[in-house]
Amino acid sequence: MSALRLAGFARTLRDNGFRVGLAETRDALHVLASPAGLRAASLKAALRALFCATHSDWERFDDIFDAFWQGRGMRSRQVLSGTPRASEAPARRLAEAHVPQQALGLPDRLQRRSGGDSESAAHGRGRREGASRAENLASTDLRHIVDPDAIAATHALAVRLARTMRARLVRREQVRRRGRRLDLRRTIHRNVSHGGTLLELAWRRRKIKPLRLVVLLDASGSMSLYTAFFVRFLHGVVDAFREAEAFVFHTRLAHVSPSLRDRDVTRAVEKLALMAQGIGGGTRIGESLATFNRWHARRVINSRTALMIVSDGYDTGEPEQLVEEMRRLRRRCRKIIWLNPLIGWRDYSPQARGMQAALPYVDLFAPAHNLESLAALEPHLARI
Repeated sequence: MSALRLAGFARTLRDNGFRVGLAETRDALHVLASPAGLRAASLKAALRALFCATHSDWERFDDIFDAFWQGRGMRSRQVLSGTPRASEAPARRLAEAHVPQQALGLPDRLQRRSGGDSESAAHGRGRREGASRAENLASTDLRHIVDPDAIAATHALAVRLARTMRARLVRREQVRRRGRRLDLRRTIHRNVSHGGTLLELAWRRRKIKPLRLVVLLDASGSMSLYTAFFVRFLHGVVDAFREAEAFVFHTRLAHVSPSLRDRDVTRAVEKLALMAQGIGGGTRIGESLATFNRWHARRVINSRTALMIVSDGYDTGEPEQLVEEMRRLRRRCRKIIWLNPLIGWRDYSPQARGMQAALPYVDLFAPAHNLESLAALEPHLARI
């Protein structure tokens, strides 16, 4: 086995959803040069321990290994969009690094050949076109999606992304000095300098307290191009996270979590419209946050709460009130995330009075103009 082939195998694992980076690839090269690399069985076991971070990875590794090295009737999923070019925006590369493939409608595992060489070219072309279409929707600014079928597909992907983010955040464990399960990959990494002798052990255990997510969505007229999409995303968040709460604001604030917990999306949106009468008007962010702080904050915010405000920052109220309410929120929340769809626009700068007033109290100021930008939030939420 050559180092070049091993690098190709690591790339194949990444294409199939494994979290394999430079550190893991470097450790694999050390394993390859060790006595374990002389026998296929021992090498397979060592690479499995190194590359598998989740139970799902463990279950799929043998099939991928056999497919790559022995060609046992398997083929790996190919990334049809190719590798990102160096000229692409950093935000795009960050999103692609963390977006769950199944959330974009792509297969997250290897697929067995059902018909061998007799598989029709048209059938394969259909799969590739479907995957490419999902990827295109994920990277397209929502205001440019006008086809009704594409809008429906984007709404479905938004709900799926919310559920996938929740599943990944719940499964993620933390490295501890003591725990209930040995982290084999990090243990091997720590002991490479000791010649492979296990002198330092790394343990994993689940996070004790779950993440609570509170979302405040600006539904004013200036956000109308994005409101329908974020309503679907909110439905997915409230339905999947369970510890989540959702509010909609424009000239006033409305608590919409009860209506969004309806499994029927259409009925949930209709309920939301009734609760948030006046949607699409002006924006009074400061007054809406004052209502939230007075009547809801104590009930829905705890020490592990991420408050997510989705707004373009255009406020018709006084900036002094917004500053005061943001200061109160800052004392209560673990982290404040402000998502602004306009960040994805060319030559945008946060010059609006409301945005200028809020920024000093914001931990993360990020874009929210497409699915990729939302998927890029996962690593930030995971650290809470």
